[in-house]
Amino acid sequence: MYSIYKSGADGLEELELAQLEKGCWLDLTAPDEEELKEVAAATGLQMDFLTAALDEEEKSRIEVEDDAILFVVDIPFLRSNKDYDTLPLGIILSEEHIVTVCLETNGVTADFSAHTEKAFSTAKKTRFLLQILYRSAALYLKYIRIIIRRTDQLERHLRQSMENSELFNLLDLQKSLTYFSTSLRSNSVVLERLTRLRSQTSAQRHLKVYEEDEDLLEDVIIEYKQCLEMVEMYSHILNSMMEVFASIISNTLNLVMKFLASVTILLAIPTLISGLWGMNVPVPFAQLDFGFYCVLLLAFCITGVVGWFLWKKRMF
Repeated sequence: MYSIYKSGADGLEELELAQLEKGCWLDLTAPDEEELKEVAAATGLQMDFLTAALDEEEKSRIEVEDDAILFVVDIPFLRSNKDYDTLPLGIILSEEHIVTVCLETNGVTADFSAHTEKAFSTAKKTRFLLQILYRSAALYLKYIRIIIRRTDQLERHLRQSMENSELFNLLDLQKSLTYFSTSLRSNSVVLERLTRLRSQTSAQRHLKVYEEDEDLLEDVIIEYKQCLEMVEMYSHILNSMMEVFASIISNTLNLVMKFLASVTILLAIPTLISGLWGMNVPVPFAQLDFGFYCVLLLAFCITGVVGWFLWKKRMF
């Protein structure tokens, strides 16, 4: 599906494709082939540009053509309450329009609505592009902070009891940070090229950066650097936590096995003695009325001596 918006004197207006005019924003979410053809015919954009972000494996990049500039960036995406991932978002700047394409409804483009219409203008395409990138960085920071809080909660639970479900949750968070780290690195490369494009004549036709946009561009770069630093730092922390908990589990298993081995040795002593005195041959104390108690006392004494020896060796 797709929606068409334009900033006007009365606020953010939603238009039909037949009403498309200069300064409009076309927001495409999981469009089918027919919708893509309609948008391509109405805007004159290449089909390759419109379908670039519809591949989940598409990497962040910038592609410059005579009629438009394509930006593909990875944005954070919450698939469920516990599963964070990234999705490619295509942003196309043409001479008259700005087009965004994504496979899913996301928190980046959804933030630009009638409730926030005073904060952006669809006619100012370059500034709108920078605002989308800034919103993406802010969403990364939000999700990273959520992951940090969940990591702290899991750590407190794991200090009290080792449960497989919590370890799996910790692994999911580690995977999410890995996805974020890879995507942020790719987006940083896009931002570096964006700063170089400002001075290129071939891109200035569609990418006009005014003086008031320079501060916003610097803020975007700073936000992405902060995101990348936080992700790398907490990825190292999470990796260290996983290694520590793996060592704790291994050490706990060793302690349990050592205890069970000691118990097995102690139980083997009375078992051996009772087996020897249970044979159908003459044995000591067989003629005594209290011979059973003598054998029992002997078993307890030997077991006690061996138990004391094992205790001295810290086998318990």
